[in-house]
Amino acid sequence: MPSREELRPRIQDAIRVFWSTRLSQQVKQREAGVQDQGTRGSVTGGKQMEGFIQLIRWLLLANGVKASEIFTSGKLELPGFYRPAKQWDLVVVRHHPSGVKRLVATIEVKSHVGSFSNNFNNRTEEAMGSSPYALTL
Repeated sequence: MPSREELRPRIQDAIRVFWSTRLSQQVKQREAGVQDQGTRGSVTGGKQMEGFIQLIRWLLLANGVKASEIFTSGKLELPGFYRPAKQWDLVVVRHHPSGVKRLVATIEVKSHVGSFSNNFNNRTEEAMGSSPYALTL
């Protein structure tokens, strides 16, 4: 397990990536002539959480998960019970020596900035829905 001293700069980097990416996505959208309502343009690019995904990946690697078992790019869609497919930001599939592959983690990261009442409701619904969904995989 990484120490606090090792973890702190990586958390700071993830936070820095979050805020700088939000800003660059908003600028890029404005330059393209697209204007979302409020600050929505800063998140519709979808990359603002990349620093946190990489932080989670680093923690998994530091705790013995192999790089070949961690998936973070591309469309990480898995079939489920409640709908045909759900996209995840990070998926871990362990390879057992017997050749069996087991899904051990599915992670979706979300941010919550601004428009708190609506965002809080949406994030709560997603959090409550993700747990039973993951159990059906």
